[in-house]
Parts: sequence; structure tokens; C-alpha cells
Amino acid sequence: MLQRLLAVLCLVALGEAATAASFEDTLAKARGQTVYWHAWGGDPQVNAYIDWVGDQVEARHGVELVHVKLTDTAEAVARVVAEKAAGRTEGGAVDLIWINGENFASMKAQDLLFGPFAEDLPSFRYVDTKGKPTTLVDFTVPTDGLEAPWGMAQFVFFYDTAELQEPPRSIPALLEWAKAHPGRFTYPAPPDFVGSTFLKHVLAELTEHPDALEKPVDQADFAAVTAPLWQWLEEIRPDLWRKGESYPLSGPALHQLLDDGEVDFSMAFNPAEASAAIEAGRLPETVRTFILEAGTISNTHFVAIPFNAAHQAGAMVVADFLMSPEAQAHKQDPRVWGDGTVLDLDALIPPDRARFDALPLGIATLPPDQLTPVRPEPHPSWMVEIEAEWLRRFSS
Repeated sequence: MLQRLLAVLCLVALGEAATAASFEDTLAKARGQTVYWHAWGGDPQVNAYIDWVGDQVEARHGVELVHVKLTDTAEAVARVVAEKAAGRTEGGAVDLIWINGENFASMKAQDLLFGPFAEDLPSFRYVDTKGKPTTLVDFTVPTDGLEAPWGMAQFVFFYDTAELQEPPRSIPALLEWAKAHPGRFTYPAPPDFVGSTFLKHVLAELTEHPDALEKPVDQADFAAVTAPLWQWLEEIRPDLWRKGESYPLSGPALHQLLDDGEVDFSMAFNPAEASAAIEAGRLPETVRTFILEAGTISNTHFVAIPFNAAHQAGAMVVADFLMSPEAQAHKQDPRVWGDGTVLDLDALIPPDRARFDALPLGIATLPPDQLTPVRPEPHPSWMVEIEAEWLRRFSS
């Protein structure tokens, strides 16, 4: 038994040594490269964090990071698709993409991704793949090492306690509240991911066919499954902000409406976002967060490398740093961003664990035991069809 254990430990050590040696080669190739990271650019604190990452990887590894700011990740996906169609199999313009959901599923299905690479990165050994299974499964689609996890998200709602004592905690209750308080509620217009995710909450709570959401949309009767969603949206529309004739374009734009006193609610895919906005002076100190009684959707966000990326080594170096305990702790600080970690804190050495233990919770952030229950993401194909149908019904 002892000999078997020693043999296993030897194999583990050899595997780690091989990974380290391979990554040393990657570091050498990456030095001097400029990595073009195509990532959402709609929040100043997120942008500032990405700038900090750029400073770190340049100082440590000689990799320059350029943040190509997107309003929609599909912009980067479309560029890679166009390059493949044109026969550009190397030297592509996109080195790294902040991605998940339908964009990942689409790129994976079209063989547009480099890898597998994620599980070979040194920092991946800290990822909590058991306690946070969405680090390996993206909207029901296995990642298969084609994307590296770098943040956890859970949907929350904001309200101002100075204006509202108790918020509605179900989708039907929200409709009744909106009817009693016309003009005081709205949501971001899809395809903004916050707005689209809000629609998924309405659908998940009201549909009579919840199991259908776990499978590709073409395996279900879309009209029957989504009928309660469209009925709810039509019913609430006259009582929305501006009577539903226009919608904020993003989560931060909705936060601004809350800060200006034009609406009573906002929403985000980050439990600490309200605290971060308060810290930055962009929301009143009386704002707090809540979730629905039936729970809210949680997922992981990732970075992926296109198949033809010009600077694959540099992209891997950035992806590895994003998963490092230092970068993860800095990101989770609500004074920086407040984005949740993908790491298993019990697996960290004491100095790295101490980085997380020292972080403040944030004035408006719910503790982990109040962020349950959690809803899973539907299959990514549902978001594509829901967004298209919403635009057909409500965008004119």
C-alpha cells in the first residue's frame, strides 16, 4: 500500500514538473508579445481591473495586454468566423476573448477555439471544480479545456432602502408591484447580457416546461415553453419606465437610473456590484441587494483563445495569471470589482488564503448563505432564440 501511494505521489510530482517545464516554454515564447483581449468594456471598474492585469503581466512576463472593448461578445466571435471563412488560419486579430454561454457554444461547435489548454495552466490546480461545477460546464456545455475560468457570477437585484422597505421577491409579485408603481421599473434591452438574463428568470419561474430549458431549444416547442414569458412582458410593458417605449442599454445604464431616482430597482450579474458602485460613488449608500425566493441564476465566466490567435502563448500567460490567487483576490475586493473567485480557498497556501480572508464583504453584498437557492443556466441556444424574439416583439 505504501509503495502504491509513493508511486502515485511520484506520478503527481512528475506531472506537475512536466506542466511547469511546459509553461516555462510558454513564458519564453510569450515574452515580447502583444495580446489583444476582446472583452466587454461597459463598466469602469471592470476596465480598471483589466488595466491592472495588463500592468502585472507586462511587468512580470513582458506581455503587453491591449483591451479591445466590446459592447457584445458576438462582435469578436463574428470576426473569428470571418477570418476562418477567408482562410486565415493563423495570425488572427483576436488573441483572447471574455466569453461564456451561447458565444462559447457557437465557437466550440464551429471548431473556432484553440486547445484544450486550460487545465494545463499552472494556476488551474487551484480551481474549485467540485464545489463550483460550472467551472467545467458552461451553460450545460462541457468546456473540455477550451476556456479558462476566471470569475463566478450570480444574478442579484438592487433596491434603495430609503425608498422601499421590502422588495417583491417573485416574478408575479414584481408584476403586481410595477402595476401599483407605474414607471418605476425597467430592465436592460437584450441582447445586453443582464437584460437577457432577467428574461431567463421570468421564463424559468413561469414556464410549465422547466425541464425543456436544460436541452437545446430545437428539441422543444419554443412557443409553448416561452408563452408565459411573452404574456408577462406584454402585461408589464405599459407600467415600465417610459411605458416600455425605450429601455436602458446596459446594466450600468440601469444603475444610473436608480442613482438618479428615476427607477426603484437595478440588477447585475455580480453579488458585490452594488457595493462596488457605492464605493465608487455611483449609487446611494442606502442601496442593498436581494434575490428571488425561487433563486437566481449563477454561472462562471471564462477566457478562450481563438484557433488562429496570433499570440497564443501570450494569451495563455494572461489566462494563467487571471486564475492566480493574487489576481483572483484583487478582483474579489469590492473596492476593485467584487467579482467572485473560481478558486478553492481551502486548497491555497496560508498567505494566499489570507488575501481572501482580509477582504471586506461590502456594504450592500449578501453573505454566501443568503445567496441560495441557485438556478442553473438554461442551454445557451435558448438565449439566442429569446433575444431574437424579444427584438422582434419589443425593439420597434
